[in-house]
Amino acid sequence: MKAKRVGILTGGGDCPGLNAVIRAAVIVGIEKHGMEFLGIEDAMNGLLDLNYRRPRGNRWLSVEEVKPIISKGGTILGTSNRNDPFRYVVRNEEGKAVEIDVSDRVLENLRQLGLEGLISIGGDGSMRIAARFMRKGLQIVGVPKTIDNDIGGTDQSFGFDTAVNIAVSAIDRLRDTAESHDRVMLVEVMGRDTGWIALHAGLAGGADAIVIPEIPYHIESLAQSIRELYKKGQSHAIVVVSEGAKERGGEASVIEEVPGGMLRLGGAAERMAQKLRQLLDADVRVAVLGHIQRGGSPSAFDRVLATRFGHAAAELVARGQWGRMVALRNGSIVDIPLEEAAQSRKRLDPMHPLILTARALGIAFGDESIRG
Repeated sequence: MKAKRVGILTGGGDCPGLNAVIRAAVIVGIEKHGMEFLGIEDAMNGLLDLNYRRPRGNRWLSVEEVKPIISKGGTILGTSNRNDPFRYVVRNEEGKAVEIDVSDRVLENLRQLGLEGLISIGGDGSMRIAARFMRKGLQIVGVPKTIDNDIGGTDQSFGFDTAVNIAVSAIDRLRDTAESHDRVMLVEVMGRDTGWIALHAGLAGGADAIVIPEIPYHIESLAQSIRELYKKGQSHAIVVVSEGAKERGGEASVIEEVPGGMLRLGGAAERMAQKLRQLLDADVRVAVLGHIQRGGSPSAFDRVLATRFGHAAAELVARGQWGRMVALRNGSIVDIPLEEAAQSRKRLDPMHPLILTARALGIAFGDESIRG
């Protein structure tokens, strides 16, 4: 059965290219298939509470509204990474935060809205939520979104290219000041569980070392790699650090544990800097790029990929092919089972060709043997 009234939402962290997906899905769905699209406000919040208004609430989208948004960063629908209906946080009688399952409320509200299905645009967490709803009978199509590029089943997700370009631009600027002041500059980029941003940005930015979650580092090995640069006459160093990086035998640096949400990571580079200052006769500084990598206009690559994803999602809905996620494989747009995407995370193999290329160029990863 063709879906005529469809909900569309963006979940998880914001990401360059979200609006391009919304734009393509709505234009193709309305112009080609005669659908109607209800934009859901702030991820699942607009389905948990039909009176939710922050700032606009749920609204029917038109071609005229979405046509100009391809270059706009963020998402016109708003988003959240703290409203998993299966782990919804409320306060009990003692005022303690507890998690409850309110997924049935979402299903009932969808019925009240007269929606026949849902397009969910989000990261690995959003895809897991989508897969659980699919098992409860919700007709749903997934679109992969993450700057971390760690969603399984797709060669690349939109937002990643923009984030890498932002990081490379920052590295280029930080090198100038590092060279001017003979400093060791640690550049912390996003990457909770995987080091795709750090690896690509480090290679493109000509970093001296790249530290990623998949390869736990030895602080002495990292310090020695920098000392060897000095011996060769280099007066500064650039180290790109994933926020999820950790020492061998240690844990990632956690800022906060949020009820109903993901752990907030941060401080990986500062923790590393404190130890390097004790091992090096050098001025060690830290630059944390943080959410700068999420904002701004998407790159041309991300606009095209997001547009292709939005088009493909609308076609899946039109054909009634629910329970699928669109994906990029070998340059083509395909669709895979949502369950497959929800159950896998794309991590870097230490023998990945890009890591081997980096090592061949002399880039350290902090796991090299310590030489006397």
